[in-house]
Amino acid sequence: MWTAGLGVLLLFGVVATGAAAQQQGREQQGRSAARVSVDARLSRTAVSSGDTVRAAIVLDIEEGWHANAHEPTLDYLIGTALTTNAPEGVTVDRVEYPEPEMFSFAFAGNQKLAVYSGRTPIFLTMKVAPDLRSGRRVLKGSLRIQICNDSVCLPPSTFPVVLPIEVTAESTEGQPANQALFSGDGSSSTASQPSPGAAAGTNAAGKNQIASMFDERGLALAFLGIFVIGLALNLTPCVYPMMSVTVSLFGAQEEGRLARSFGRATVYVLGIATMYSALGTIAAVTGGLFGAALQSPWVLGGIGVLLFAMALGMFGAYELQPPAWLRERLSGAHQASGLAGLYLSGLVVGVFAAPCIGPPTVALLAFVGSQADPMFGLSAFTVMGLGLGAPYLVLGTFSGLLDRLPSSGVWMVWVKKLFGVVMVGAALFYLGLAVVPDYAIYAVPATLAGGGLYLGFLERSGRPGGWFRRVKWAVGAAVLVAGVAGVHVLQEPSIEWRSYSDDALTQAQQARQPVLLYFSADWCVPCIELDRATFTDEQVIRSTSNFVRLKADLTHYGSPEAKALRERFDVAGVPTLVFLDGSGNEIAQSRTVGYVGPSAFLKRVQAAESALSDSAQSSN
Repeated sequence: MWTAGLGVLLLFGVVATGAAAQQQGREQQGRSAARVSVDARLSRTAVSSGDTVRAAIVLDIEEGWHANAHEPTLDYLIGTALTTNAPEGVTVDRVEYPEPEMFSFAFAGNQKLAVYSGRTPIFLTMKVAPDLRSGRRVLKGSLRIQICNDSVCLPPSTFPVVLPIEVTAESTEGQPANQALFSGDGSSSTASQPSPGAAAGTNAAGKNQIASMFDERGLALAFLGIFVIGLALNLTPCVYPMMSVTVSLFGAQEEGRLARSFGRATVYVLGIATMYSALGTIAAVTGGLFGAALQSPWVLGGIGVLLFAMALGMFGAYELQPPAWLRERLSGAHQASGLAGLYLSGLVVGVFAAPCIGPPTVALLAFVGSQADPMFGLSAFTVMGLGLGAPYLVLGTFSGLLDRLPSSGVWMVWVKKLFGVVMVGAALFYLGLAVVPDYAIYAVPATLAGGGLYLGFLERSGRPGGWFRRVKWAVGAAVLVAGVAGVHVLQEPSIEWRSYSDDALTQAQQARQPVLLYFSADWCVPCIELDRATFTDEQVIRSTSNFVRLKADLTHYGSPEAKALRERFDVAGVPTLVFLDGSGNEIAQSRTVGYVGPSAFLKRVQAAESALSDSAQSSN
């Protein structure tokens, strides 16, 4: 999620003067491009029409450094990702990322991470159309990579990939080339691992939950999980308004044989599945366009507003239901056009359910898009649609049981408001992601605490002293306690950083206060571990309280502002922590580069405090 858009354009080109060349060298210093070179090669000097050829994108990573694997061990790592744009008549049929090596790193708590090091090839298999004319073609693309060592991560760089392909007549074959590389002898990496699909790199941030489910559970269990996700969509607010329409639709059907009722219900469910199968096919064809759109603050905010509007309907602010003309048409569908009307009714339910795309559905959209396989997208979302329609299959088949359902009463009003509280929480979460993503998670305990208080003690349905009122009290109290406990868990103490600004630094110097500068970035893996492990330590928090603690964001590493800060404080990579005395001079012995644990960082703080004390005594 937060990894999208963190790729930094690499500076290329021929410079005319020595001074310009030196300037370019300084710009590249400290970036991933300074520690890796990229080359593209073919397995033959020329390719015949209708033939298949292999290519390799070769990474040469400097010793002592590594790149994250294509599918990183941790979700927040930035993976190596190749995207290709094949010329007309040439198809990239297969992309094979190398098998990663597993190494332990201090910044990850000595957890083993999947990385590439040394000479690492990424192989491609390409097919040339039989009718492609002879001539020169060019495969273009880009390779996004981030280089790290045991303590520091450099900003990601994006390399352009350019691979000329000489196409000859069908009867003419080119000579073998780069045989050592393509026979497996030219790489220090282990056996390659296929990555299905013609487009690579769509999962650079690492496997999401859906991808992990397919890898770890197998195809059958993964599709079963998708079916369950579809089943759970029946509990979402988008489907709720269609329940009454569905009940009336099947309730109005004439009773008949069980097989006939089952057939009618099956047609209805197929209508629902059609909507979702179309969604999955589009996601596969567009390469996960929906998954990318759902990362937009505008889309997230729109979902939040929609859920909040639906929540108001649950609390009785207005009646939330489809338009009258739609209800009338659906109610008379079985009379007007028989099975076609039932199919259309199911299609409409699928349309209304489509906005309920929670995290599992978003993850499935992203995974389907990464596979670039329309048949897989069709299958996956058809299974999800069948899961959504499964309850309707039961209702439609046994429509005679609808009359035996318990009548609604006070308890149903309370349950409706319960769903309203859940939707308010979901709305707050999506709005939080759009506006203040760092605090969106607080919507969960806030909803639990507020919902428990309202549903258990403020909501007045039920007779005083009755059993239902006591059930409400018990449920409300339990949920309220869970919400309060959740807030406590989320409020784990940590260093409170102020955003860096020249004014804040000047004010500290004018007040003769020592300063602790923390240079960080969104793509910085050791920074995340510092925040989680070191800066939450009580002794670290207490020992740095005498410093003005300023945090400088170097996410946009090549921007003029970031460049000026790096040059001013001699920052070669992140994380970097700089201690300044009251006069603005650096306490050099305490400078910290890379990840350090709480005990090691405490020694740096103590060294800084000792230097400050010595300076104060000498001035007296």
